[in-house]
Amino acid sequence: MRIRASVAVVTGALALSALAVPAAQADSSNPVSSFAKSVQPNGAVGATDFVDGDTTISNVVVNGGKAVVVGATAKKTVTVSFTAKDDSGIEWGTAILWHGSTFETADGGAVPNEEEAVCTTVNATTSTCKHTFTIDPRVDLLNKFAGGWKVWALAQGKDADYVQKDNVKGFSLQRASQLTVNAAPEPVAKGKTITVTGKLTRADWETNKNVGVSGQSVVLQFRKAGTTTYTNVKGIKSASGGALKTTVKASVDGYYRFSYAGIASTAAVSATGDYVDVR
Repeated sequence: MRIRASVAVVTGALALSALAVPAAQADSSNPVSSFAKSVQPNGAVGATDFVDGDTTISNVVVNGGKAVVVGATAKKTVTVSFTAKDDSGIEWGTAILWHGSTFETADGGAVPNEEEAVCTTVNATTSTCKHTFTIDPRVDLLNKFAGGWKVWALAQGKDADYVQKDNVKGFSLQRASQLTVNAAPEPVAKGKTITVTGKLTRADWETNKNVGVSGQSVVLQFRKAGTTTYTNVKGIKSASGGALKTTVKASVDGYYRFSYAGIASTAAVSATGDYVDVR
């Protein structure tokens, strides 16, 4: 028997408000927790995982295993898949993305686009279930949400057995970053000084602009003309407003770029190389 509250009405009501949840409302009015309560077979979400019968969830993959990187204004669609198994076969499943120390006190999250996950039968006991989530930084995200996120998931068997897990998978949601570079003069005499400048910025989800990032470690790299591999030249720190500046001696024709390894909240990025003709 299928024991589940209707998801359709709840999905529409929560889709626009599910992410930017004020801390003061992180209890019973938390949208992600409310959504979970609406779809869980027993109508309630406890502070721990719950298993009724032999249903299992495994192989959870978020965004193809890559960090979810969101810019200042563009929407980001994320796919989440998982394997669900029950001796009677899988009836349905769903998932929620959330941020916070515990699910019940989550300060941000995302409900899925679909009423329930699209579950494809693998065999008599197993299905692969998929959901999509659309994240809009203009209305959904605060800067403090950057970093580690988690997946809440639920699956129900055709015999009404089910499993609910608050934290079945962790993943990273990062602010997109940008790097520019300019090497001058061009052309330059061999042995003369080349000045390389640029700027490191990242998405600000609260102003919906790209803002400079200071105090970050950035590496100047060089690729000799006719080759495909960049090598490290020297490391520098970004200054006020994300400004980058350093010097090198001209030796051979090639491309200079800055490369940033990223941090937990901010995605890695490398600038497009700037060609310098050495004469």
